[in-house]
Amino acid sequence: MPLKKMHTHAGNKTCILIVGPTAVGKTSLAIQTALHFKTKIISADSRQCFKELNIGVAKPTADELKQVEHFFISSHSIQQEMNARIFEQYALQKVNEIFKEADVAVMVGGTGLYIKAFDFGISEIPEIDTAIREKIIADYEWEGLDWLQKEVEKNDPVYFGSGEIKNPQRLMRALEVKLSTGRSITEFQTNKRKPRNFNIIKIGLELPKEQLHKQINNRVNAMMDAGLLDEVKSLQAFKKLNALQTVGYRELFGHLIGDLSLDDAIEIIKINTRQYAKRQMTWFKKDEEVVWCAPVFEKVLEQINNKLQP
Repeated sequence: MPLKKMHTHAGNKTCILIVGPTAVGKTSLAIQTALHFKTKIISADSRQCFKELNIGVAKPTADELKQVEHFFISSHSIQQEMNARIFEQYALQKVNEIFKEADVAVMVGGTGLYIKAFDFGISEIPEIDTAIREKIIADYEWEGLDWLQKEVEKNDPVYFGSGEIKNPQRLMRALEVKLSTGRSITEFQTNKRKPRNFNIIKIGLELPKEQLHKQINNRVNAMMDAGLLDEVKSLQAFKKLNALQTVGYRELFGHLIGDLSLDDAIEIIKINTRQYAKRQMTWFKKDEEVVWCAPVFEKVLEQINNKLQP
């Protein structure tokens, strides 16, 4: 449907969310979609926002960024705090800026929690005692994941029974909330959707597993050829930061301290990226509002137009 046929008042503004696993082709499809609707893109990627990370996070190229203006690309530093709440506030501000000039905005990314924050809203959690947070981080760095899992199981069995128990960031968050407030983090996680004054269309991109795995492996090889190892070397002073607990960086830090050969590190990056893609698909497949299709622009546009029909 041509843009001019769409209504122009706020209630009929539409944000198109393009989601899916890493390496499926989201960036290209988002750019084609934005060009078609003469609009701009908000990235929903929790790593591409950091200006110090480039090759390993598969940022859009300089040429792609010239084609369409992107928000939340190289917008923050790895030394700044970043989380779903900050993203929600940032993205709502940017989408309203876009809607001043266009009826459609495009959001693209694979960080499920950020997509959910924009779409659904983030629950209000009281301020956390900084001393508690710092002690949990220090204890985790010394004792490891097993200790962290046991502490969460002991202190917040409700979260432990239903949360992501292999994700140290989520576990530390659950533990700090319980120790700071005396209440389980699950009590703050509401199922009530926050109202938005615009429509949301969600398009999920998917490929057969073998094809996606091939694209992941090819992308990792291309990143290495593009100089990922040198990028990681330049970031060694920051390797403890949350922003660098990221596939592609973590493994190469392991190589640089002598724990892994380069070939082994590259192979583990491929394995971990494939596992990450699987987790992304599991997350997005739970959302019944996502319409799935192959990463082909004509198919994506057909699904968008079906949703735009009054």
